Amino acid sequence: MRLDLFDLQLVLHIVETGSLTKGAARSAISLQAASERIKKLEQHYRTALFIRQAKGVKLTLAGQTLVEHAQNILQQGKQLEFAMQPFAEGLSSSMTLWCNSSAQSEYLPFLLPQYLVENPNTQIELFEAESKDIVAAIEQGTAQLGLISGFFKSTHLQTLEFADDPLVLICPATHVLAQQHSVKPADILHYPFVGLMQYHSLQQSIEAQAKILGCEIQYRLRLPNFAAIAQVVANGVGIAIMPKRAAQRLRSVYQFAQVQLMGEWANRKLLLTARSFDELPTSYQHLSQFLISQKIKLDDQENG
Repeated sequence: MRLDLFDLQLVLHIVETGSLTKGAARSAISLQAASERIKKLEQHYRTALFIRQAKGVKLTLAGQTLVEHAQNILQQGKQLEFAMQPFAEGLSSSMTLWCNSSAQSEYLPFLLPQYLVENPNTQIELFEAESKDIVAAIEQGTAQLGLISGFFKSTHLQTLEFADDPLVLICPATHVLAQQHSVKPADILHYPFVGLMQYHSLQQSIEAQAKILGCEIQYRLRLPNFAAIAQVVANGVGIAIMPKRAAQRLRSVYQFAQVQLMGEWANRKLLLTARSFDELPTSYQHLSQFLISQKIKLDDQENG
C-alpha cells in the first residue's frame, strides 16, 4: 500500500469534525468511500485508528500517533509544493562562478553546456579572477563558489579536488629543449621566456619558483593569454610554461614542442572552493555536485 496524502487529509478532516460523515463531506467523497479508505489504513497498519461512538468517532492511541505524523507529512507536502512552484512558472536560477583563467578557458567551456542543457532555467555567469582574489572574495562573502589553483588553498575555506592541471614547457620546434622528454624547472630558467602579464597568478607562481631555485627569469615578451603566448613561442621568440590542457589544445593551431615539467610544483591541481559546501544555496550545491562528478570525464579526455 502506498502512502496516500488524500487519506491522511481525510483522517484529519474526520478528527477536526468529530464525525466520519462530516469528514467525508469535507473531503468531497461519499461516506462509503471514506469508510473504505479508513478501513484500508487500519488493515495496513493492523490496528484500529478510531473508536466508533453513537455521536461520532474518537481516536485510539494509534490514531493519535498517525495524526501527529500526518500533520507533519502534509505540512512538508505544502512546503514542497511551495518550493517547486517557481520552477513550474519558469524560474530562472542565476549563479556566479568565480574561476581562474585556466578553469575559465580550458575546463568550463567543455563541461557547462551539458549542465545548462539539463537545467534550462539556469543562468551561470563566469567571473574570471586570480586565485588569490577568489579566495579573498569567498572569505569575505562577496563570492559563493570558486575554482582556484591548488597553490592558493585557504585554511578558512573548504576545498574539493576538481581536476588535475599540470604545467608543461612549450618551446619552438627547433629549440634545443624540444628533443627532451622531460625537464626540471632548474634546467630551463636561464633560457629567454615568453610569459603572462605580471598580475597573473600563474606567472607569479612561476617567478616564485624561480626565486626558490636562485634564478631570475628573463622575459622577451609578456602577453595576456595562452593563445598569444603559443603563437609567439611557435615563431621562435622564446620558451614558456602553461597548463598542459591549454598546450594540447593550442598545438593543433601552432607548431611548437611540448615537454613535461618534472617536480611537485608543476603537478598542480584545480580546486573547487566555498566557505561551506553544505551551507551553500541549493542551486550552488547542485552545481558543485555536477562539477565534482565530472572529474572522471575530464580524466578520460586527458588520457584519451
